[in-house]
Amino acid sequence: MKAALDAWLDRERERLAVWLPVFMGAGVLAYYALRFEPAPWLGAAVAVPAVTLAVWLPELRWLSAPIAAAALGFSAGQLATARAPPIEADLPTHASIVTGTIRAVEALPEGRRITIEPAWLDGAAEPLRRSVRVRLQKKDDGALGTGDSVRVRALVRPPAPPSYPGGWDLQRDAFYAGLGASGYALGKVERIGQAVPSGPMRLMQRLREIIRGRVVAVIPGAAGAVSVTLLTGASMAIPEADHAAFRDSGLAHLLAVAGLHIGIVMGFALTLSRFGLALSERASLFWPTKQLAALCALAAGAVYMVLTGMHVPIIRSFVMACLLTVALMANRRPFSLRGLGLAAVVLMLIAPQQVPDVSFQMSFSAVLALISGYEALRPWLRRLHGESWRRRFGSHLVALALTSALAGSASAPFGAYHFGHVQIYFVLANMIAVPLTAMWVMPAGLIALLLMPLHLEVLALVPMGWGADAVVWVARATAALPEATIEVPHIPAWGLCLFSIGLAWLGLWQSRRRLAGVVVMLAGLASPLLDRPPDVLVSSDGRLIAVRTPQGAFLQQAQGGSKFTRDAWAQYWGIGSFQPLAGAVSSSPSRTGAAGPSIAAVAATGGANMPSGDGEKSAIIQCEPDACLLRPYPDRPGALLARGAQHPKFCDLSSVIVSAEPARGLCPRPWPRLVDRFTVWRYGSAAIWLDRDGARILSDRSERGDRPWVAPLPRPRKAAAPALPPAAVDRAEQTGPAKDVPAPEVVNAE
Repeated sequence: MKAALDAWLDRERERLAVWLPVFMGAGVLAYYALRFEPAPWLGAAVAVPAVTLAVWLPELRWLSAPIAAAALGFSAGQLATARAPPIEADLPTHASIVTGTIRAVEALPEGRRITIEPAWLDGAAEPLRRSVRVRLQKKDDGALGTGDSVRVRALVRPPAPPSYPGGWDLQRDAFYAGLGASGYALGKVERIGQAVPSGPMRLMQRLREIIRGRVVAVIPGAAGAVSVTLLTGASMAIPEADHAAFRDSGLAHLLAVAGLHIGIVMGFALTLSRFGLALSERASLFWPTKQLAALCALAAGAVYMVLTGMHVPIIRSFVMACLLTVALMANRRPFSLRGLGLAAVVLMLIAPQQVPDVSFQMSFSAVLALISGYEALRPWLRRLHGESWRRRFGSHLVALALTSALAGSASAPFGAYHFGHVQIYFVLANMIAVPLTAMWVMPAGLIALLLMPLHLEVLALVPMGWGADAVVWVARATAALPEATIEVPHIPAWGLCLFSIGLAWLGLWQSRRRLAGVVVMLAGLASPLLDRPPDVLVSSDGRLIAVRTPQGAFLQQAQGGSKFTRDAWAQYWGIGSFQPLAGAVSSSPSRTGAAGPSIAAVAATGGANMPSGDGEKSAIIQCEPDACLLRPYPDRPGALLARGAQHPKFCDLSSVIVSAEPARGLCPRPWPRLVDRFTVWRYGSAAIWLDRDGARILSDRSERGDRPWVAPLPRPRKAAAPALPPAAVDRAEQTGPAKDVPAPEVVNAE
């Protein structure tokens, strides 16, 4: 066995190095998976000895090199956290006067959004350490630009916590983005000073705004917003319906500026520069025109990367473009797994917080599949080539379909994990939209950029708009096809890790043993069969309470309940919509369906069963005027959804009390476990599993732990209600006014 293993590793020797970025990414993920902040020296304390062993003891390099790579990724995460300023913990809960300098102006489908940095609240002596983002009113169309000093009355709040324990962490995103608060304006913004933006990045932001204004003046509607996205990377102005169409058709990657876009830009620059050099006889005879054209293309790619905002996919693509340029100048094969690995290492050193992000995962998985897939299929593809135009055209079609299939199938599980659905017709849509974008829309847009200093951009923007309209039509038509998207069960984190390991095993090795990765990938895809989602979810403000049953999901939504949280729950549970819980106050029927029966109707009937079954044992949800029994499984204790009354019914049938208001003491002793308004105020959203031996509760705070991006534990004011107001529910449900009660004891998941 040892001889066989040594022989296999000897054949795979040139692929061993490309595994180091995989271990480095594992180290980054290990850092973000912790529920406490480790000592600042921990990563370096492991990395330095491991690197020393790898250098001085080559026989142990098989062990020390992966440890060193993982420790380096861990240290990169620690360094990124240390560089970020602390969160803004004491923001006002009332409307404030925000004063400061505009860092960015973003166009939205309806209105605009500005980012202010530095920002002062209510005339404070010192500015906030982080930026403030304010959405302006729809009717506020005054002239604003990067660098202007403004004043606006706004209601701002810190970033929202995850919608459910284990959900996407918006607070972590905002922590590394330097965002301290966001909100909406209560009046028109006042410009108190106008200035030329200082610094290269602010100048680039002003340039983006100028380009956006020139484009939308010629190309209106969704086509104009898509054109702006392709040229500047700003996609916020695309209408939500069209954004959903691109997502459901599998064309969302066209709106995420990445390898396709920078490849078109560099190819255009390479062709233009080589043509220009060929016009000179001396340059053609004596200059290295191929190398010079490659350098010109690289410079054009760098400018495009900065212009589009330097997001993760474009940085990865530019790093690989640098390696491609070096390979072309050295007459080496340009596309390789080592180049992809080096791009991953550079990106993880610069921005390790992007590793848990969907763009990092989908981008690198797609490129890995393309490189390794074409490497394995190259002998078969060569047989498709021929001299006739029919065989050439057919080979191009096969390559286009194969590219879409490889990239789409490799990145689909990551999209399913983050978005809860997969696209069915993505190959068909890409075979039409990608050539349109690469051969029509993007070249016309680049020509328009070159003509803008001469104010002749309309000559290129008009045909660009025609092509963008065609791409939007393809997205809408594909998304409208029957079953264009399929809701899929939520893949647990460990299942996604299994799939990632299998994908790396299949893509990085080159012998037949690589096929073992297919088994690991299938095991990861089957992981939802072994994972049981929570039975009850409670939002962080108590305004949303949902229960999952075999017959569907039911929702109680109080006034002000978050649509974002509701949609995140539907995506997490893999359902299309919620059914309203009897007696619930539904403020928006768009996702919950028709409004449920009123409280008076439930009281008149003496309670309602949804759905009813054969007797009391089979009842899943049973509602009375003062409480609901949420019992997804007849053979297990249920959850009591209390609605204000003292000693409600069903206390003896419940293992946990769930309430949108303070509810300690509602049931006689021994009290069931409790998740009420005070609980979620202190510990965040809650997930509840109803087991045979009782309820198992996981709070958001116990899931995330004590990290720098997690807000500190709130403390109730003395002899007063908590700082956050109770959720708004109909007072007709209560038998009397709510009383101030101390915060209850809450047992965390441990």
